[in-house]
Amino acid sequence: MYGLEAISANNGWAMALLGITIVFSGLAFLSFFISRLHLFLEFWENKDERIAKLKKRFQKKPEIKKEAPVVKVPDNLQEAMAQFKMLTTRIGDPFSLPRLIEMAEMSGLFHPHSTVNKFIKAGVIEPDGKGFFTWKL
Repeated sequence: MYGLEAISANNGWAMALLGITIVFSGLAFLSFFISRLHLFLEFWENKDERIAKLKKRFQKKPEIKKEAPVVKVPDNLQEAMAQFKMLTTRIGDPFSLPRLIEMAEMSGLFHPHSTVNKFIKAGVIEPDGKGFFTWKL
């Protein structure tokens, strides 16, 4: 078998097409690389500047502190104390703050977290040293 018949029988056309594809791809990559070579050389000449810019960009920026929002607390602290003391009679003394807040939420009291925080800041509720709290007044 000779000629075109032999080429067809031994997958010659597929090999020729594959060879052409490989050569074309190599030449396309080479032309792309040569067309971008000036950018690589420019980067290489100014690498110290670029590295300094990248370091500056990725440095940790100082955090901006935001002011805490104003929390609305009942005007009459005595009334709120009376309501919370009624809840603590159910829990018992000394009491757990999470349990007190949970019961206050179930009872529908006004902002229980901020009210308890206000009590602690005012010194009305103080810790007993064992993880529980007691009423000072």
